[in-house]
Amino acid sequence: MSGPSLLMTEFEEFAYALLDQLSVEINEEKEIISSKEKADQAFASKIKFEEIESICNRIYSDMSKKITEFTGIPVTNTKIEFPELVGFKQLKGRKVYPTKESAAFVDELFTAIAHEDVQKIASLAESQTFRYLVYSTYAKGYISQISTTYGDYYESAVYLNKFILSSYPQIILYKQGEPYEPKFEQVNSGYIGALKMTILEEQIHSIQSNLYNMNKNAVTEVNAINEELAKIILGLDDNATKNLYNYLQLPEVPDEYPVAKRANLFFILNPDNFIVQVLGPDVMTFTKVTVDPKILEMIPQLLDIYQRWLKPIQAHHAAFTTMEGMAEFAVKNILKDDKDFGNYLVTFANSDISSYQVRKSMGTDFTEHVFAKIGKDTYKTLIANPPTTRELKSPESYLNRK
Repeated sequence: MSGPSLLMTEFEEFAYALLDQLSVEINEEKEIISSKEKADQAFASKIKFEEIESICNRIYSDMSKKITEFTGIPVTNTKIEFPELVGFKQLKGRKVYPTKESAAFVDELFTAIAHEDVQKIASLAESQTFRYLVYSTYAKGYISQISTTYGDYYESAVYLNKFILSSYPQIILYKQGEPYEPKFEQVNSGYIGALKMTILEEQIHSIQSNLYNMNKNAVTEVNAINEELAKIILGLDDNATKNLYNYLQLPEVPDEYPVAKRANLFFILNPDNFIVQVLGPDVMTFTKVTVDPKILEMIPQLLDIYQRWLKPIQAHHAAFTTMEGMAEFAVKNILKDDKDFGNYLVTFANSDISSYQVRKSMGTDFTEHVFAKIGKDTYKTLIANPPTTRELKSPESYLNRK
């Protein structure tokens, strides 16, 4: 990737700025590749970890059985895929759940980002600016988590992050230093534990079809609302734009960058940023929002957009929190005495089983509370009757509505 030139269009500047935001992650990926090469050279043919595909094929049905025993729900034969780095980044683009009309654009954008293709990113930003504003904001959040994301579930398939999962065992063993052979067994066991945990989590997601669809539809609706807002802001006249900059006390952008000027406004005013900053995280339980009348004078449609955004964002928050909580609660219980998982925590996660067991999250705590009352039926119940954002904070109110 060559650096920016002095005579760039503002769309090329967008592209460089986006890749710059991802530079920490991109450098980390290069470091992982370099560290794995050093490890491979050091081990020569003396030490070899089993291929990720053969381990997964061996443990997949065992994990499925454990889930069925724990939840009472059979795991259907979901297919398992092992994408490399670019493929996993493209998958992350699909997990953005764009609107139907924007799906091809998002696929192209995430592919261009994965290849660090500045000109392609710039041309996409120029040709479909409103889409670029909405979906480029996902890139940093989604792609910057690649090195900590072992797997994902999407449309009836479990995807394992082959780049990370097949690199970390070698790197971890190599960093422990010579002699390697006596330490191999614990690291290899931790590697198998990481695969057990990932497969379990993604198989739990594979049985959550109602929650999965609720989350997907909610996110798509949020994206549609943000697309609408992006079009409105890009269509603002110069006078309204200037007045908003003055009122919001934003740093000035030169007039020769009209799109960048409005892009900044979109990033400030899109509800995921603006409402949460103004009203705080409790917005997830609100039923209505208020907007500064001065801002409404300049963008009258804003109140309606923010009000319509509340319902799908809360549905997404409720479904996603529940899905993640159910998966973590299952892992905590199913793998609590598993030696490989224990070694994963020590060698990969720099933790241990007791620290993992006390780890807190809203979704896990909620699932645990419901499980204490209704046991194995918890999973069927939560999938069929998802909690609201208010009920997540008060599991008793969820149980009392039955």
